[in-house]
Amino acid sequence: MATASFDIAGAPRPGELLRNLVARSGSASHPYLWSAALRDGPEASSNLADAIHFLCTLHGRHPGAIDHAANRTPDQDARAWLEDAISAFAIERGYLTHLAVAAGPVPGTPGAADSDAALLAQRNAIAMLACSERRGCAFGAALALALDWAEVRTVVDLAAARFGVEAPPYVIGNADRIAEAADRFAVAPPLQRALLFGAEQISIQHRGLWDLLEARQQARALA
Repeated sequence: MATASFDIAGAPRPGELLRNLVARSGSASHPYLWSAALRDGPEASSNLADAIHFLCTLHGRHPGAIDHAANRTPDQDARAWLEDAISAFAIERGYLTHLAVAAGPVPGTPGAADSDAALLAQRNAIAMLACSERRGCAFGAALALALDWAEVRTVVDLAAARFGVEAPPYVIGNADRIAEAADRFAVAPPLQRALLFGAEQISIQHRGLWDLLEARQQARALA
């Protein structure tokens, strides 16, 4: 009934709100993601290696955010999506690990201890979101991670091309299916609010990652 009331009121559906939020607040809108520093500049190899190692720290461990979210989400439809996402993100995790080896060591960077501490704080924040007891928060975080990963994957694939690693098929971020999962889950306003809160916080953490990587790139350039 709550879903019908959203339709009657003409309000955007939860899936549309989720997609707009991630597009606005996530990786896609961060300028560093599209900068020459990552894509074709003279230090692109170092910057891409830095990005891969930091992504591996943030999302390369098991269990990850989606695994934790599955343990906090009893809803049958949501769990069906999460089970598929767990398998898909396992491929991404292995891909990151392979790339981290191919990329070599983390580039030496002035102030590395501070950036390492900031990265660990981000990883802890993501884990807390994915383990949230608030119904819908963990699921929203997992959905946003999958949506935003489509943009993250562009950088990961650039690194793969540069370091001679074959990219596996990309299967996690079907935006239409993610939006449909959000629509089926968020059938009442409290669930929608919780889902979008989790999504927003994941987007904030990803933007923080690109802020951190850009600051490290600038520190190396000035050294």
